[in-house]
Amino acid sequence: MPCDLHHAHLFASNLDQSLRFYREMFGAELVFDTEVAGARNVLIRIGGGHINFYDQPPKDSGRGAVHHLGIRTDDLAALVAHMEARGFQFRKAITDLGVLKYVMAQAPDGILLELFETTAF
Repeated sequence: MPCDLHHAHLFASNLDQSLRFYREMFGAELVFDTEVAGARNVLIRIGGGHINFYDQPPKDSGRGAVHHLGIRTDDLAALVAHMEARGFQFRKAITDLGVLKYVMAQAPDGILLELFETTAF
C-alpha cells in the first residue's frame, strides 16, 4: 500500500496575508478554498507539496511539534534575491555545505521555513 505525504495543515491568524506571502515568495497555486468544520480552509500547492490553512489564529504562540517546513529550490540564490526584492529581510546569509545550501526564513504566524538547494536528495 503506497503512501504519500500530501500536506501540512496550519492555522492562519490573517489568511489573506499568509496566502499572499506564499504566492508572492514561492509562486503558490490555489487548489481548494471552502468552509470545512465551520472555518474557511484553503489548500495551496508549492511545486509537488501542499499547505492547508485554517482561517483561525494559532491555538498557542509556539510551534508545537513542528520545527519547520522545508521548501526545496534548484536556485537558492535566485529565490533569496526574489524574496529580498519584495521586501523580505533574512537574518543570516545562505549557509553552503557543499551538497546542501540553506537559509532559514520566518513566514506569517511564526512558521519557520528552511529554504534549500541540494544535489544529495
